[in-house]
Amino acid sequence: MSIALENISRRFGNQWVVDNVSLEVADKELFVLLGSSGSGKSTILRMIAGLSEPTSGRILLHERDVTNLSPQQRNTGFVFQNYSIFRHMTVAENVEFGLRIRKTPKDERARRREQLLELVGLSGLGARYAHQLSGGQQQRVALARALVYEPNVLLLDEPFGALDVKIRSQLRRSLKEIQQRLGVTTILVTHDQDEAFELADRIGLLDRGRLIEVGSGEELYARPRSLFGATFLGGGTVLVGRAEGSDARFGTLSLPIPPDSPHDEGSRVQLLFRPEHIVLSADDPPSDVPVVGKGDVIQEGFAGPLRRLRLRLPRLAGSRQISPALPFGEDAFLIDAALPSESAVAGKELWVGLGSWTILGAPGSHLLVCDSGEGSATPLAITSFIAQRLRARTTALAVAEKPDEAEALQLKLSQRAQAAGLPDAALRVRFGNAAEQIATEQAASLYEMLVMSARPRSKTPRLPVLESRALTRQLGKTLMTVLRHSDVPVLIAKGDRTKIERVMICTAAGEPGKSDVREGGRLARRLGAKVTLVYVNVGPGDVSNLTRSHLDRAAATLKATDVEANLRIRNAPSAIAGILSEAREGDHDLIVIGAHGPRTRIRFNDVMLQVLAAVDQHVMVVPSDKT
Repeated sequence: MSIALENISRRFGNQWVVDNVSLEVADKELFVLLGSSGSGKSTILRMIAGLSEPTSGRILLHERDVTNLSPQQRNTGFVFQNYSIFRHMTVAENVEFGLRIRKTPKDERARRREQLLELVGLSGLGARYAHQLSGGQQQRVALARALVYEPNVLLLDEPFGALDVKIRSQLRRSLKEIQQRLGVTTILVTHDQDEAFELADRIGLLDRGRLIEVGSGEELYARPRSLFGATFLGGGTVLVGRAEGSDARFGTLSLPIPPDSPHDEGSRVQLLFRPEHIVLSADDPPSDVPVVGKGDVIQEGFAGPLRRLRLRLPRLAGSRQISPALPFGEDAFLIDAALPSESAVAGKELWVGLGSWTILGAPGSHLLVCDSGEGSATPLAITSFIAQRLRARTTALAVAEKPDEAEALQLKLSQRAQAAGLPDAALRVRFGNAAEQIATEQAASLYEMLVMSARPRSKTPRLPVLESRALTRQLGKTLMTVLRHSDVPVLIAKGDRTKIERVMICTAAGEPGKSDVREGGRLARRLGAKVTLVYVNVGPGDVSNLTRSHLDRAAATLKATDVEANLRIRNAPSAIAGILSEAREGDHDLIVIGAHGPRTRIRFNDVMLQVLAAVDQHVMVVPSDKT
């Protein structure tokens, strides 16, 4: 292998930008790392080049460990997005620069320079300066400079991102031809799917520092193995149903589950179909075409070779749509279809069938529970209950203040997890500041939820805490810090309840309340819990039309996930008074409430903290940006 990455990770502060990535790139292969901004793809490239050091792991180039070698010792060529050519040098001087540093003889420098300028299509332009070149020509100079000293590995960091569409297309073709002619092993990073499809022998999909899937462009598009791969590459609709025997059931629609994607009886099944897989017909669809339903065309647009449609269909009972994300309050399916542009759309009400589809691999949930090794084991017990209902993997974390406490704490954690019904939980013991270690562990895996108590053992966290001193003393600085920084729901276990059968969702009108309804309803549906949706009307008079519209859409959103909610509008002198009254009278097991902008100190965040401090039920705090 030309390039081998062995469990490389890169951490900046508490954030793992690259998380345990292993990858092999074959000789002469053009490999593309594809991901959104912040996914870690450029950091991986810089670690391979030696411009950034990995926190852990090894990097091998042609079976030589280069992890601790300087960039000059690795024999890699690097092309940046912003060209990075020297503006005071001519094209010829730029291309020769690397050879001059290596003290290559003058005649040899000239030979290689002219060879590379010919190869990249700049022959005869050696005397020009950067300001006399187009953007595409400057990028060709950067490519020639990276290749002139014959590197073993070529690394390209979004090299075409600053160019217009036409020039990008031309340069992609040129790069592919040059790479194949020279046979140099190449890694290119990009966020452009078309670029990845056109150039790559294989593609690696990155999400939040993790390598999710690797395969050819055709494999990843036609047969994705994960929800991320299905929704990141290309458009498409993803529905969630249930496994019944060897079939996936989505209301009246039943599809076979392929043998290579087994699902447990009753488990969630994710169905993907692309816009081009849709079969539309005004009359009854063919008998051999599975039917999703009949819907209205609500959008139609021309896109060159394609005509794109969006249809609104009645939701299939017992199923829900997770991609594209439905607007808040929408309880129907919104399905995108694509037809050849010359095709006429026969009417505004059409049957929607599936010409092709993909059953994704069985999805999994992963929960993180924090335990101090002493005191109440309720967080572990309630995590056990949730994990059984969600069929979720569980990691139990304990944080020791000093390294020499870790072994004893590990034993306690194992015993407590066993007693609480979590015998298969993965155990983690870290040492240091509790809030920082919780954040580090959260970043180390795609956890769906964090479970903890109000006051786990902790030293004072170094991260800033802005809430009132009284609340901080009562709830604990660790929890306050975690709530400020967590991007997943945090369930704070209080009291001794070990089941969740009744859920109270507190909602505020407008944008802040949407994430609470979605997350609370999703959890209640999966737990089979009853839901009460609570809105507190402060002061005299009826709720406004805006609030009523929000509550109607909230109820529709819950209904779309098969959750029937009891709506309660309470009149009270304050939001906290209304919520606490409902919490006492309803005897709910779990209260769902939003953090709503923990970095902004807006008023409802104080309500959340006061509820958390006052009630003896479990509380799930939903971060404001969780949708």
